[in-house]
Amino acid sequence: MEQPHDLTVEAPRAWDRPAVSVPVLVCLSLVGGRFASFSTEANLFTVGTGGVLIWLGLSNRVPRRPAPRRLGAGAAWWAVPVVVFGVFEGATFVLAAGDDFPTFSRLADPLLEDHLTRSAVWFAWLAAFWGLVRR
Repeated sequence: MEQPHDLTVEAPRAWDRPAVSVPVLVCLSLVGGRFASFSTEANLFTVGTGGVLIWLGLSNRVPRRPAPRRLGAGAAWWAVPVVVFGVFEGATFVLAAGDDFPTFSRLADPLLEDHLTRSAVWFAWLAAFWGLVRR
């Protein structure tokens, strides 16, 4: 005998609603923007917020959005500049090339001196990470 299909849909939890998640991300980005670049406090805050988002992503606490079915053939070409950038950034960091070949982070430091700009970058990072958590 066939089992009846359960057609109930789980209501979104509070943190899944944009009216809740966006202000939380804004508050976190304002706190993160107050720390000096690469300070111990900033690194701990980054690891802490990233760790919480990873934990939420690995647990079943956040309802998932359906993942895209398949990437197009042209999407593989986006991996080339990403890999080249990653290799260049990693090599200059490991070799401590200094001012001859500065890392992207070092080049971005003058732009990130302003707390508002740093908070906006924090918000973009958190929003992108939150989008990945929900996939």
